[in-house]
Amino acid sequence: MILTLSCPDQPGIVARVATTLFERGANILDAMQYDDEETGRFFMRVVFDPGEGDRAALHEALAQVGEQYSMDWRLRDRKERRRVMILASQQDHCLADLIWRWRQGELAMDITAVVSNHPDTTYPHTDLKGIAFRHLPITPQTKPEQEAQLWSLIQETRTDLVILARYMQVLSNDLTQKLAGRCINIHHSFLPGFKGAKPYHQAHARGVKLIGATAHFVTADLDEGPIIEQDVERISHRDTPKDLVRKGRDIERRVLARAVRGVLEDRVLLNGSKTVVFSG
Repeated sequence: MILTLSCPDQPGIVARVATTLFERGANILDAMQYDDEETGRFFMRVVFDPGEGDRAALHEALAQVGEQYSMDWRLRDRKERRRVMILASQQDHCLADLIWRWRQGELAMDITAVVSNHPDTTYPHTDLKGIAFRHLPITPQTKPEQEAQLWSLIQETRTDLVILARYMQVLSNDLTQKLAGRCINIHHSFLPGFKGAKPYHQAHARGVKLIGATAHFVTADLDEGPIIEQDVERISHRDTPKDLVRKGRDIERRVLARAVRGVLEDRVLLNGSKTVVFSG
């Protein structure tokens, strides 16, 4: 089982959680915590073996602790696989990488569907065999209807997490609010620099020596959501915008994969406009 929690910080939280688990016959396998002194909030992730104890009684005991400390908490069975929907547009390097990692067993998830505003013929080199594919074309005029279809599909498939794997459409405020805390985007830039379109071309024009990529939760503010993962790579004056795009694709793949894995393993906790990411 995995227990994640956040609450106002005060003495005794770790002791109370550990004692509650011990008294119900659970064995703690891994525990990490963080005290944010700026906000006064406490964050914790505990992996434990529940043993042969009563699961309902354990849940009730944790609920009492949660109420006492005003916790936002979640308890999940480690065997429970998240249901994930992947959205993509014309570029499929992140889509293909996620599917490859999923087939290799690196990402413990069930793919509910791959959705694109382009037909599946756009991805001749991506293995979509056995994966439901939905083509939902979109224009500025049909955006409300397309997003209504997308939201219906998310609900029908009981999707837990939506991944924008280079899905080059800006989600509406209404949809981002519905997906708050469960939609990840990969932005091809080291945010907060070079937001919006063609960030590699922006970076080249500024003569930067490092390029990067950022995975973040999606919010109503474009490219402003809480950052989950980032990485960079050094470049030189010899690199053209085309070189930056090529090198950037590699960064985007690994950054998105790390972010998705962190969320799937309950290592990412929201902390206002930021995140707490427990290493794994």
